[in-house]
Amino acid sequence: MKTAGLSERLLDGDPRALARAISLAEENAPRAIELLRDVFPRTGRARVLGVTGSPGAGKSSLVDQLIAHYRKAGRRVGVIAVDPSSAYSGGAILGDRVRMQRHASDGDVFIRSMATRGHLGGLARASNDAIDLLDAAGFDPVLVETVGVGQDEVDVVKTADAVAVVLVPGMGDDIQAIKAGILEIADLFVINKADRDGADRLQADLDYMLTLGDYEDRPRPKVLRTIAVRDEGVEHLRDEFDRFLEREQGQRLERRRERSLARLLSVLAERLMARTLERVLVEDRMEQLVEAIAERRVDPYTAVEGIVEELEGR
Repeated sequence: MKTAGLSERLLDGDPRALARAISLAEENAPRAIELLRDVFPRTGRARVLGVTGSPGAGKSSLVDQLIAHYRKAGRRVGVIAVDPSSAYSGGAILGDRVRMQRHASDGDVFIRSMATRGHLGGLARASNDAIDLLDAAGFDPVLVETVGVGQDEVDVVKTADAVAVVLVPGMGDDIQAIKAGILEIADLFVINKADRDGADRLQADLDYMLTLGDYEDRPRPKVLRTIAVRDEGVEHLRDEFDRFLEREQGQRLERRRERSLARLLSVLAERLMARTLERVLVEDRMEQLVEAIAERRVDPYTAVEGIVEELEGR
């Protein structure tokens, strides 16, 4: 399928074309870059909502219920569910999609599981590309569920227009929030499984920690309660997402500028690394440098300076 034909079908909302396009982006194929160039002018319309939190918090169940509520409102919903990759095989279970199977036959819902493939920060490398492709295909909102590894999931704030941090009573999430700096990335806090013992204590701890935050430039996050498996409080969460985006238009625009900067630097770093591997670190050069550093014959900084000088043609 030629790129022009693929982009036309994607812009028409063809799910097969969209699935193929995301696969090309994950593979970092040259055709993906051409395709993203074609559709980029049609992006920037979708609201991107991040859902993050520690494993076992019920993020997938919450996203599943959010899909249902957005569909009731007549919205086409895109979902990116990121799963961790194995450090040994590189594979991923991609189990989040299983929890959302009731939407599989709905043509106005597109769910894509993505593996991190070693990328840190709670998202996959191609997450931003996938968001653009969903946006261009007419899905709004796009829900992004992060990998759920706990303390390093801050990349979602560079990707989403609004972020909900999901916490659970009885799992030490108050301590987790302090460690992770989650106060800085949350636009909304969600205490899920709120029927458990300890929900009141967790809310009290959160309310106290929020009094310590600096909210001169942004609103203090609200704390909501849900029981996702019983669909309790989820409609209220959807409404709060929408209210936040309507109320904080200035912040949304600023966040999109920050997202654009982060993405520019990410693509630049990726391209420079590819160019370095192609032009300088050829054949056994990489292995030689690694051996020299391991044997303490050269330090990493001197080695990199030499690589940069070669790239600059000195």
